[in-house]
Amino acid sequence: MREVRLEDVPALLAGVPAAPRVVASGNSATPLELLAAVGEALPAFRLNVLNARPGIPDREDVVHETSFVGTGMRRSERLAYVPSRLSLVPTLFARALPPDVVVVHTSPPRDGRVSLGIEVNVLPAAIEAARARGGVVLAQVNPRMPYTFGDAELPVELVDAVVEVDAALPEHGGGEPDDASRVIGEHVSRLVPDGAALQLGIGAVPDAVLPGLVRRRNLRVWTEMFSDGVLHLDAAGALDAEEPLVASFLFGTQDLYRWVDRNPRVRMLRTERTNDPGLIARRPSMVSINSALQVDLFGQANASRLRARIYSGFGGQTDFLVGALHSPGGQAFLALRSWHPRADVSTVVPLLDEPATSFQPSAIVTENGLARVWGLSQGDQAREIIDNAAHPKVREELREEAHFLGLL
Repeated sequence: MREVRLEDVPALLAGVPAAPRVVASGNSATPLELLAAVGEALPAFRLNVLNARPGIPDREDVVHETSFVGTGMRRSERLAYVPSRLSLVPTLFARALPPDVVVVHTSPPRDGRVSLGIEVNVLPAAIEAARARGGVVLAQVNPRMPYTFGDAELPVELVDAVVEVDAALPEHGGGEPDDASRVIGEHVSRLVPDGAALQLGIGAVPDAVLPGLVRRRNLRVWTEMFSDGVLHLDAAGALDAEEPLVASFLFGTQDLYRWVDRNPRVRMLRTERTNDPGLIARRPSMVSINSALQVDLFGQANASRLRARIYSGFGGQTDFLVGALHSPGGQAFLALRSWHPRADVSTVVPLLDEPATSFQPSAIVTENGLARVWGLSQGDQAREIIDNAAHPKVREELREEAHFLGLL
């Protein structure tokens, strides 16, 4: 590993193939400064980033490729969305989408290693795939990146060159949940027992579950990501101090980043481990909490598409829903508001008009209550969803549609 300047990047990429595939850190760890230099050095390329934020290279000869669309790609006219569960994206890199260049965001070296910090995710697999075909691995080394353990640690020999950039990491404060989210969180938290293993998806509704868990004890964390809510659980004594907190990437504030820095209790693992349904199923009392844009009377959820366009992706929702249902005592909740305030429509519909992201959770939860789904006949499922999850003003209409669909 050698230290270089941003202006040295073109020479490092002189030998890559024409129109290469560049894989970069996503979420809150996108190395914007180094990625900009890579973009300027390459006349045309495919840029693969999970949940990319604004500021990534964006011009006519750059194809935006991803399996989870973030705000930096959502309106791209050159978007190449590749449907995939998050647990299988590493397999894509090994087979269908081999990377030529990998650009990561790391901590400074320590004892011959750097750390991927708050974003491990699919990056170890990308590095291995690039190395296997003689690709280039570059790192933006940032003194503000926390040093985390587990699969986050990389031997410096795996990195061809580093550029030091002192840049603040993006923060996600979350904010106070609205009334509907707070009520949904209360419904779900009442069903989480002491000793449960938690997976919380992204969004206000999953975040609203955490305040109701501060009086639980011996909670464990096995999740795709976590945020500042885990700090509150730890401060309240709700977490099992003997169990590591397992995640693959982090969203949060500087308080979270300081807390995870060199924290031996936090284990950052690669996605094919955190999101492996078989490994998830081994956690007793696994509780998976995710959200959706819509659910229908068949218990199907759309969490990824809006008005016939891809909005996000499968993410880890399917991985964790399946794993939790196979866990001893496990539960998988889909939590969402019953009414979309901006579109002014019900989020509970007779039948999805978009492809399903997942289906067959343990229960669907809205501010109106909890509708048990798993283990019931399709007719009883529909009744539960209409009576306990749907907004009161659409229940009669949903009953009529349920008769038409042969559910009632």
